[in-house]
Amino acid sequence: MSEAKRRTVGRPANTAKASGGHSQSLVRGLTLLEYLAASPLGLALSEVAEMADLAPSTTHRLLQALQSQGFVSQENEQGLWRIDVKTFRIGNSFLEARDVVATSRPFLRRLTAETGETANLGIRDGATAVFLAQHESPQMMRMITRLGSRAPLHASGVGKALLAGMPDDERMQLLEGRELVRVTANTLDQPAPLQAEMQQIRTQGFACDREEHAIGLHCVAACIFDEHGTPLAAISVSGPVARIPEARLLTLGALVRQTADEITQQLGGQLPR
Repeated sequence: MSEAKRRTVGRPANTAKASGGHSQSLVRGLTLLEYLAASPLGLALSEVAEMADLAPSTTHRLLQALQSQGFVSQENEQGLWRIDVKTFRIGNSFLEARDVVATSRPFLRRLTAETGETANLGIRDGATAVFLAQHESPQMMRMITRLGSRAPLHASGVGKALLAGMPDDERMQLLEGRELVRVTANTLDQPAPLQAEMQQIRTQGFACDREEHAIGLHCVAACIFDEHGTPLAAISVSGPVARIPEARLLTLGALVRQTADEITQQLGGQLPR
């Protein structure tokens, strides 16, 4: 037997092709997880297949593989597919690994204890704010946000705090040519009044959401800054208008700003000058 033949004996046929096939399956499986993670109520097989542009048979095979490993589950009654506990654990481990999340948690608990309202932490992702942590109010009527959910920057307390903390040219570039969706009748959906409010937020150190994201809900938020004095995240306190009228909104704003400054300091950040 020649040296060349000895080197190929026992080697699986089409190794490169098989490896490529496994990689493609992995990418497709992760894509399905993304779609399911964005749909907390679950998706039917046909919906997942259409979103992923895959044949239903291929989609079903991938979902079954994910199910066997505990990443997704299927509801028996309607047959809807959802993410399962292992996916949550992986996502949660990512959040815990981020210093800003781990560092902020005790401060969120303290805010809720001091105010009686729900405290949140969010970061910017493009033109939206993404909520990463929350400490719920003990009140029966309270604001609850699903972790990972998003809100437009211009129509949320956390979002406006992050916008105001950005350099002017960066903020203008982000908003230029972008439609400002009118979420409620109170949403600032015109550039001029929104820009005017940015200056006010920078002056007072906190942003107010006066039923701009949800009717009946008030919110105050302030930025956490990194070592360069640029926005890293923002924290907020939210609750029903009945418990947070205008006068209390401003009082809470000062408290939220002070708390955000403490988190910035603990993270080694720098307040903007």
